[in-house]
Amino acid sequence: MTLTETKIEGCFIIEPKVIYDERGYFFESFNAKTFYKNTNAKVRFVQDNESFSSKGVLRGLHYQNGSYAQAKLVRVISGNVLDVAVDMRRNSPTYGHHVSVELSCTNKKQLFVPRGFAHGFIVLSDMAIFSYKCDNYYNKASEGGIIYNDKSLAIDWKLSEDQILISEKDLLLPSFENSNYEPY
Repeated sequence: MTLTETKIEGCFIIEPKVIYDERGYFFESFNAKTFYKNTNAKVRFVQDNESFSSKGVLRGLHYQNGSYAQAKLVRVISGNVLDVAVDMRRNSPTYGHHVSVELSCTNKKQLFVPRGFAHGFIVLSDMAIFSYKCDNYYNKASEGGIIYNDKSLAIDWKLSEDQILISEKDLLLPSFENSNYEPY
């Protein structure tokens, strides 16, 4: 398993060692010892989530406020997505910057998104099954987000506006500048 820190401190791309043979493949998707040694992350995953989405579905950009902040380890089981993490940590040198990475069932890459980030993804394939571990439980009263097409973030979602499917709730999210983010 290879862990590579992105241009944003604390975000890591994780690439497993995949063993192929005539039966198919095997890989270790998570190893606590390797993960903690290489990231120094102070997380303990407590919840696993999975979503199914069709092409063009954009989920995000979401975060949890205050003591309900969540670190996430995300991956794709089937299909292909563009995964995006936006640095919300006000004292960070990369505050307001984002990292994006294509995650797929083919490349088997994962992205570790620490607390203090907004997170979202868009499905680039016909469909995708997206899986993620969280280090804190979801709390509806603590949810927040940023509108996906915020001009100051300038995220290239890889699909045209007419191809994007987004929930009514996510269309009402505020800009980055007007977000209600509360540090953890």
